[in-house]
Amino acid sequence: MATAEQRRPTLADRIERLFEIVRRPDRQPYTNEEVARACRESTGESFSTTYLWQLRTGRRDNPTIRHVEALAQFFQIPPAYFFDDEQSRRIAEELTLLGALRDTGVREVALRAVTLSPEGLGTITEMIDSIARREAGEAAGEAATGAGAAARGGTTRADDRCAATADRPD
Repeated sequence: MATAEQRRPTLADRIERLFEIVRRPDRQPYTNEEVARACRESTGESFSTTYLWQLRTGRRDNPTIRHVEALAQFFQIPPAYFFDDEQSRRIAEELTLLGALRDTGVREVALRAVTLSPEGLGTITEMIDSIARREAGEAAGEAATGAGAAARGGTTRADDRCAATADRPD
């Protein structure tokens, strides 16, 4: 029996992956309505929000060539992404990298790292790993603290930050 890693990604898996990786300029995910509208406008054909939802959830799995081309055009990928396993894997990796580089902070670090020696890059990598571990630990601690505070009827640090932000004048 095939495991989740061994099974071939479905069309729905591939479309969902695009929605996870490709984001609007404000880094928010695209909605079905935004993508369906863009696909309608690019093809002039019917492409409803419901139809896109059906493709994303696997309820429909045999789109027309025009629909595949419209999705590919919207996400700026070759149509083969939807059918060719190797291209799909490679493109998903490239999109993940491009998505990360859209973040100004990530892009600035990457551009500054270009001039570093291999030893310098190693040091930066270790620092990033250390910070990521620390932040993951803090997030786990906040989640545990928040759950306990909420259970006691108290506020969490996140509640306090939201309240502090709400009190600030714009």
